Amino acid sequence: MTTAYLSIGSNLGDKYANCLKGVDKVDALDQTRVAAVSKFYRTEPVDFLDQAWFVNGALKIETKLEPLELIHRLKETERILGQMDKEVRFGPRIIDLDIILYGNTVMDTEVLTIPHPRMHQRCFVLKPLCDIGADMVHPVLGETMEQLLKRIENDHGQEVMAYNKGDQ
Repeated sequence: MTTAYLSIGSNLGDKYANCLKGVDKVDALDQTRVAAVSKFYRTEPVDFLDQAWFVNGALKIETKLEPLELIHRLKETERILGQMDKEVRFGPRIIDLDIILYGNTVMDTEVLTIPHPRMHQRCFVLKPLCDIGADMVHPVLGETMEQLLKRIENDHGQEVMAYNKGDQ
């Protein structure tokens, strides 16, 4: 089994419920189990700003699936949960599941880049990752998740706050 970390998020419909459904679907994947789930956060959109705020979290999983098979299954899970092809890159979505880290794997293909190429620039990824793995070291940058988060935590346009049931 390989330990991998996923980012999960939604900004359409019942965002929190969408994320919980995503967690359940990932846990139900063959040869995969969810080992830990971060807290969930309300997060400000990044890159494409004209959209609703997100609910984001992170998952620690144990999987026997290879990275390309895992991303294929995650994209299939998104479709099952109602996510269609995005009209706008970084735009609104019912559910988004991304591989952030996969063991110490470093890979760059047309389909998948690990570690996630923008993770170190995203509070909405790093804050939940720190809940379940603050001491993990980025296999390329050589810094912990906590160190990466501290570097960008106060950037404008990166607001991340605790999610409370009922927030939308």
